[in-house]
Amino acid sequence: MIVTRGLTKRFGRLTAVDDLELDVHEGDRFGFLGPNGSGKTTTVRMLLGLVYATAGQISVLGEPIPGRASVVLPQVGALVESPAAYGHLSARRNLSLMDAAVPVRGGGRARRARIEESLEQVGLAGVGRRPVRQFSLGMRQRLGLAGALIRRPRLLVLDEPTNGLDPKGIQEIRDLLTRLNADGVTLFLSSHLLAEVDQLCNRVAVLDSGRLVLQDSLDHLLQSNGRVAVKVDDPSAAVALLDGRVCGRDGARLTVSGIPPDDLVRRLVQHGVGVLEVAPERRTLEQVVLSVTGDGADRVPRAERQVEPPLGPTVESGGER
Repeated sequence: MIVTRGLTKRFGRLTAVDDLELDVHEGDRFGFLGPNGSGKTTTVRMLLGLVYATAGQISVLGEPIPGRASVVLPQVGALVESPAAYGHLSARRNLSLMDAAVPVRGGGRARRARIEESLEQVGLAGVGRRPVRQFSLGMRQRLGLAGALIRRPRLLVLDEPTNGLDPKGIQEIRDLLTRLNADGVTLFLSSHLLAEVDQLCNRVAVLDSGRLVLQDSLDHLLQSNGRVAVKVDDPSAAVALLDGRVCGRDGARLTVSGIPPDDLVRRLVQHGVGVLEVAPERRTLEQVVLSVTGDGADRVPRAERQVEPPLGPTVESGGER
């Protein structure tokens, strides 16, 4: 669905995206991760033909971008950064304007039905004629997502789609995206919310300072870290028995390293220690991402920081800042 080869974008001396090679398969729920300033949004803009690449190739839905963007984009729903809308118009009127350029079988009635379906999907069916300028940030985000869904796309490209939503809203959007994916929509989700990516995505890629540092299935990345979590009825006896293998303890729950789960249970039970729960401990997505990224692309080292001049008139200029 999305393939990039040697994709590079430079802004003057700054290389925002460096030799990027992505492979997003049909049916994926693909998470695109990285620190702030790592090049995620620039990449998304290049995928949609909004920014031209300095070098490399992009293929979306099997077609080159930007050369065949007019063929591809009607099949792609997108939400990039803050959703745009006319504040004095209602949600329905905004969606009608977004959809006006695309022919619809059935004319105005079919178009209105499609708009109502999109609003219903994102939880905005009851907004009536209220102008968008009265919407909260979360409602504006829902409207942006409705705009991405209105053409019933094969591919959804979303940049921080749950920005501004409360926990219930995040869960609703996650459930909606899961249903859409089950119906055949491929998802490409750029986000910094690792918990959401962990719950929704099946494959991920990680950018760091414009370079791809990781691309793999989530199941493979989060496989066991070699430790076992076990809950016992006599933790003190278990600690003494395991002789230095316990690397963490929280009440009756122990974290044990270097012993497979079956051997661990057998050893404890043979010595009269009851085992209540046991499971291999998996790595978290946060641990995986932190292990392959630096301190953050938008951080400034201490040596590069400068003292800001005071506000107000300056002696040199006599003017205002």
